[in-house]
Amino acid sequence: MTNTLKIAALALAAGFIALPLNASAQTAPKSADPALVDAYVKATFGKAPPEWQERIVPDETLKTCNAFHNNVPSKEADAIVKRELAKVVYPADGKFLGDWKEGRKVANNGRGGQFSDPPGTVAGGNCYACHQLEKSEVSYGTLGPSLTNYGKDRKYAPDEIKNAFTKIYDSQAVFACSSMPRFGANKVLDEKQIQDLVALLFDPESPVNK
Repeated sequence: MTNTLKIAALALAAGFIALPLNASAQTAPKSADPALVDAYVKATFGKAPPEWQERIVPDETLKTCNAFHNNVPSKEADAIVKRELAKVVYPADGKFLGDWKEGRKVANNGRGGQFSDPPGTVAGGNCYACHQLEKSEVSYGTLGPSLTNYGKDRKYAPDEIKNAFTKIYDSQAVFACSSMPRFGANKVLDEKQIQDLVALLFDPESPVNK
């Protein structure tokens, strides 16, 4: 065995191998230039229809959340909640509960807002991408909390029902920089669809509460 191989064998036995100085030092990642990122995103969607290009322009709330990486100070968080709450349009008749059976369809529908969708496609909430709702469902995401027994756990309280409508309509009106889409504020879902989703969460007969 040559001297070089002997040294390598001893190093391995000792549990280490000496590395060159430039290889052992780790370089801290550099932050991406926001202007460069914006330019790249715009170039990516450059051939998209105008209404699609508008969607990649962050509003004041998203700009604030991005600036603080979603960890906004209290002052900015309060400003976001106040601004977004002003966007929420509650039902004129004061009724927040729709049909839970229709809400179940909305929750399971992941279509809408995609390039591949034909004109007139009715958008859904795609709720199972982030939440468990029915206990019997075996395929669901975990980005958001489980919603099983949602209404039952909240004793079907009227203020909780209104709060659920608010959060589905505009999640940032409840929690600043929430990762949940602003379904109503961004016109992804209409009032009836949101009412039906609230019913899915709060109707005692809904499978969510069984």
